[in-house]
Amino acid sequence: MKDKVIIITGASSGIGKALATECYKRGAKVVLAARNEEKLNELKKQLADQSSEKKVGVNNSSRILVITSDVSNESDCINLIEQTVKYFGTIDILINNAGISMRALFEELELNVIRRLMDVNFWGTVYCTKYALPYILQKRGSIVGISSIAGYRGLPGRTGYSASKFAMQGFLEVLRTENLKKGLHVLTACPGFTASNIRNTALTKDGSEQSESPRDEDKMMSAQDVAIHVADAIEKRKRTIVLTAQGKLTVLLNKLFPAMMDKIVYNHMAKEPNSPFK
Repeated sequence: MKDKVIIITGASSGIGKALATECYKRGAKVVLAARNEEKLNELKKQLADQSSEKKVGVNNSSRILVITSDVSNESDCINLIEQTVKYFGTIDILINNAGISMRALFEELELNVIRRLMDVNFWGTVYCTKYALPYILQKRGSIVGISSIAGYRGLPGRTGYSASKFAMQGFLEVLRTENLKKGLHVLTACPGFTASNIRNTALTKDGSEQSESPRDEDKMMSAQDVAIHVADAIEKRKRTIVLTAQGKLTVLLNKLFPAMMDKIVYNHMAKEPNSPFK
């Protein structure tokens, strides 16, 4: 990844922040994109301060660009790409990581919640990819989608989240096929449950944030471990990765025994504290 220009959306926290740290550690030039400018600037300072290059007097911050962006806004995505090219001259890798989740029964859900999830998780990927694609094709680079096991197996209580991840994966599969002879690398990365703030900020049935995670975060794969797996997969130009033993087993069993998995997944999700269904 040395000297590769990498855009990471949703870089202010969780997997996005871990990816920015890992890619920067590997020598990349990183573009940090998210809505929270303060957190992005904090991350920029952390990366520059921790860099080993600091010891030899190199300007560490020159490899880091902060661009405040809401990926659900097409204009922000256009600006993200334009400012990246203006500063670094090109784009090698786009990591579509920005995402939000939800937790509510569809029967009780306000439809605007699903629209918000689709706007960020799906349309954010489409917008950024659309405007970055010409530059990435020139470099025979990579487009990455941080999806989820929920993109293989619909999770009850997460209709909008699963729908957005299924849509993302279908979009990326077509993109890979259309550009089969152009040297484009497309990676779909599907973490299992990962310790991050995505469940804290997940939307409830009326669109408010649930604030507390319903799961034991300490028992999940760390965002740092996810970032290492994703970075390795980019370097090896893999097409898909599915993470955690539970995630791999879920995908396999869902292919072989889908009816059985309906019951297993239902029972598993019903055990969550304050589950919306029993």
